[in-house]
Amino acid sequence: MKKEILLLGNPKLYEKSAPVTEAELTNLAPVIEDLHDTLMAFRAEYHAGRAIAAPQIGVGKRILYMCIDKPVVFINPELEFIGDEKMEVMDDCMSFPNLLVKVVRCKKCKIKYRDMRWREREMLLEGDLSELIQHEYDHLDGILATMRAVDKRSFFIKQERS
Repeated sequence: MKKEILLLGNPKLYEKSAPVTEAELTNLAPVIEDLHDTLMAFRAEYHAGRAIAAPQIGVGKRILYMCIDKPVVFINPELEFIGDEKMEVMDDCMSFPNLLVKVVRCKKCKIKYRDMRWREREMLLEGDLSELIQHEYDHLDGILATMRAVDKRSFFIKQERS
């Protein structure tokens, strides 16, 4: 079911999420469905959105949902940066859909996580997918892109940016 996305300023967005336990795995299907439905509804409205973090719909658990070519559920992800190469990007967020924030992210990262069968997995990500997963991972720690802005002039309203 589509859920309301918490918006910038909501105190729940700044809370650190709790790990998922193996015993909770059987109860995750409705949360994953909610993440999927919410992402798809956002995509239909804004023509954007590739991933969502559970805290964005008020679920304080360490779960990420990404849907690009196929859905991927990241449970209890751990992020590792690879190399020193950085990139400056214009970051957007479903929690502030009309705002862009200039941030610096690592160009490559590896994410280790558990899947819906509690199997350990890992994925190597580069470029825009590396930026995406870093953005979503930050949500699990209560960090928003606005908190990573390059400077005080790094904020842009989407309609006014050329």
